Amino acid sequence: MFNLNTLKSVALVGMIAFGFMAQARTAQAAELETLTVAGGCFWCVEADFEKVKGVKEAVSGFAGGSVKNPTYKQVTAGGTGHYEVVQITFDPSIVDRRTLLDLFFRSVDPTDAGGQFCDRGDSYRTAIFAETPRQQKIAKAAKAKAAADLGQPIVTPVLGASEFYPADAYHQDYYKGNSLVLTRFGPKRQASAYKAYRKACGRDARVKELWGSAAPFAGS
Repeated sequence: MFNLNTLKSVALVGMIAFGFMAQARTAQAAELETLTVAGGCFWCVEADFEKVKGVKEAVSGFAGGSVKNPTYKQVTAGGTGHYEVVQITFDPSIVDRRTLLDLFFRSVDPTDAGGQFCDRGDSYRTAIFAETPRQQKIAKAAKAKAAADLGQPIVTPVLGASEFYPADAYHQDYYKGNSLVLTRFGPKRQASAYKAYRKACGRDARVKELWGSAAPFAGS
């Protein structure tokens, strides 16, 4: 039979083990990283990257401008300096930053300085936001590789850290929403409206033209 001292020892060991497990869970959560990119319509970028294994969340929003808490209307009207961006939260033990950047370049037209596909204007330009010198180095290496693979100059800038402002709830997960919306194609559920918009905008057609079989999301 266990005596009192033995029971105390067992309890102490259990408490220590529990503490290590709690620390491990905290450390694992703390290891998540973020990557903020601008790739034209943030609905499409969000839809693409939420399919990537290791990505925990992709949030549509704005970055790179001078106005605090801008609205979608302000940004798309121009003058705020913001890009439509997506902030990607990922587990680097499953997918690393460089892989995500390689996917990003091959999911956009990085030769277009005036917007993306049918969406024109400064807010729809491509960009990568890097918060540290290490992130800058990784982003520039990915850009150089993409330029070499494509055989064309790439205009996508690697910018410094910028405040990220989430877009309102209407824009989050738009590609799989079920709300009824009025579009130029008539009333549609959000998911159907998104698919119709993506096709009409020519996103996948242009990406396939540029990248061919290397385009990871064309047809999403």
